[in-house]
Amino acid sequence: MKLNYFMKRLSAVGLRIATTLVCVAAIAFVWQDAFFSNTTAVADSTPQLIATSGADQIKGAADKVTEGSKKIIRGTENKVKETANTNTAKVDQADDDGGIAERKATRDKNRIERRAEEDADRTENRAEKSMNAVKDAVDNIKDAFSR
Repeated sequence: MKLNYFMKRLSAVGLRIATTLVCVAAIAFVWQDAFFSNTTAVADSTPQLIATSGADQIKGAADKVTEGSKKIIRGTENKVKETANTNTAKVDQADDDGGIAERKATRDKNRIERRAEEDADRTENRAEKSMNAVKDAVDNIKDAFSR
């Protein structure tokens, strides 16, 4: 059955009325929520508890990462020193009369050990600064939620 001109226009008007009603209903629901909601429940202290427990977990994780980093740094330092001692021992075995090569190997070993200690200390300090920055950021976020 074909719709005539009048029925087509009536169908289009009905579609627009239905769309308008849906939009008005959506606006009414949003408006009602904005004006009649209980806003005191939004300002509850629950975010403080969430921020506090999360902050403690993050700080604990930062401490674990710091300790792990220190272990890795000191382990690397010990490996470098161990390798320097091994190389010096090999030169000592090859050169029995205490010649130039042996003295240079000993000097190099001492310099490598000193640099390994300096590098390990520097790296450890930077790792601690990074983790302290994380902890400070967590404290700042926690303070922002507690206000």
